[in-house]
Amino acid sequence: MDPDALAKAFVEHYYSTFDTNRNNLANLYQEGSMLSFEGQKIQGSHNIVAKLTSLPFQQCQHSITTVDSQPSGVNAAMLVFVSGNLQLAGEQHALKFSQVYVPFDTNTTGKLLCVE
Repeated sequence: MDPDALAKAFVEHYYSTFDTNRNNLANLYQEGSMLSFEGQKIQGSHNIVAKLTSLPFQQCQHSITTVDSQPSGVNAAMLVFVSGNLQLAGEQHALKFSQVYVPFDTNTTGKLLCVE
């Protein structure tokens, strides 16, 4: 699969999972993964998912407008930039968001994991 298509597939899977069941995002992180969120650094799959599930909204819908990616070194890593809109349940206006990922192939499972 070409790297751009792989990045888009990863992003679609990530946000679909985020919007339907954030607990399932644990499979996309490992203990060395790091999430930077509004100045806070959160490390490890369990801690990252705990942060994401503690956000002050339960229902949301991401609408992706941009996915840019480029190769980034070892382990078939990529640098992926995502931007779009986040519609929260009960809110009239969507929020803008952007996020950067460093997903990589574990070479053992054939799936991408986030370093973030």
